[in-house]
Amino acid sequence: MLTVKEAAKQWKITERRVAALCRDGRIPGACKQGRSWRIPSCAEKPSDSCVKKTTGPRLPLPIGISDYRLASSRYYYIDKTMMIKEFLDERPMVSLFTRPRRFGKTLNMDMLRTFFEKTAEDTSVYFKDKKIWKCGKNYRDYQGKYPVIFITFKDVKRDTWEETYTHISKIVREEFERHRELLDSPRCSRYEKEYFKNMLEGKADSTDVMTSLQKLSQMLDEHYGIGPIIIIDEYDTPIQQGYMQGFYDEVILFMRNLFSGGLNNLAVNSILDSRYSEYFGFTPEEVKEIARYYGAQEKYEEICAWYDGYRFGSSEIFNPWSVINYFRNHCRPRAFWQSTGNNEIIGEILADADADIYEHLNELLQGKSILTYIDTGVIYPQIRNNPSSVYSFLLVAGYLKALKAETAFGGDYMCEVSLPNREIAVVYNKEILQKLEYMIPQATAVSVQEAPD
Repeated sequence: MLTVKEAAKQWKITERRVAALCRDGRIPGACKQGRSWRIPSCAEKPSDSCVKKTTGPRLPLPIGISDYRLASSRYYYIDKTMMIKEFLDERPMVSLFTRPRRFGKTLNMDMLRTFFEKTAEDTSVYFKDKKIWKCGKNYRDYQGKYPVIFITFKDVKRDTWEETYTHISKIVREEFERHRELLDSPRCSRYEKEYFKNMLEGKADSTDVMTSLQKLSQMLDEHYGIGPIIIIDEYDTPIQQGYMQGFYDEVILFMRNLFSGGLNNLAVNSILDSRYSEYFGFTPEEVKEIARYYGAQEKYEEICAWYDGYRFGSSEIFNPWSVINYFRNHCRPRAFWQSTGNNEIIGEILADADADIYEHLNELLQGKSILTYIDTGVIYPQIRNNPSSVYSFLLVAGYLKALKAETAFGGDYMCEVSLPNREIAVVYNKEILQKLEYMIPQATAVSVQEAPD
């Protein structure tokens, strides 16, 4: 096996280029050992061509598309399938990915589901032209071999706990319906089938619903002879809603019990961790590729100014939602990200902030950076109990970037943070600065104008 340095010398290219080729799956057999790549001695230097020339109409951009099959077959799709390889190489029991909204989490989760799930359809067709398929038989053999439990809570935005519980119960019941084959399984007990029927018919009590994922997982394991893969998307949406609407205690207790059967030995992958860092959002090379495909190479610097600047672990990342909307908007920059989520939480944060925090928020708006303690696992009640946790929330939510991060006591971080780009400066001007001016009339105003359409 060759090191990156040895391969670079042999192929007469830079070490950085070799590492990028490894990450992109363009060197068959290349694998990661710790933080270093190892390359087969017989590997040949990949072709320099990285963009296929289009002869017909260009594919549309996948704006708002979270279905992997649809996105990868009918739209312009940035290949993130090497995440599957890294996932298989690591084999974590439980992984938690924390990223800002609209950075591709749901699409990636559906990609994992499509790759691993055992179905009547031959879903390998959605991967045969992707990077993961070039990694060899050892990885292809996992395709379509597992039962999968897939649940998303992205639409659970209710005003009361009763409505929230009803909505969550319905979502879980629909996932049971998707696995109706278990009712006829000779490997599942009569008791389990009776429980299954109660879930389908809405007769299950709250205790049954709280243990539903564990029960469904157990039955799938018994039926297929292999443990299922469980994918939970946007689990925090009902939790945030509970915090905002006054039923946080009820929803957090329920969610803990719902997940308790499968969330042991949790591996957290935050925005400060390098593992999986390039799979959420777009890398510089991916943005350049999009610009070339749509004939807008000269716009790259403008895209950088508006939508670049995020740092996930060791990777430089662009906001994918904003980049694709930029091209859809005929390459006219705007703050697209601001309208993609509920920002009531910002008002909650500012309501309990003190004068020092107001001053630091204004410094950020003036283009300065600040040094602060960051807890990537910050929870909503901490924001009110400890107003300085506002920076942790803003970093995790995508309003700030970490220029530097050093591990502090207890595994958390001391970070130098700032605004990532011009888009976020516009968002700050509308969502934070204006609120500050309302709460503190003497607050310094920093105006950031959007480009005209």
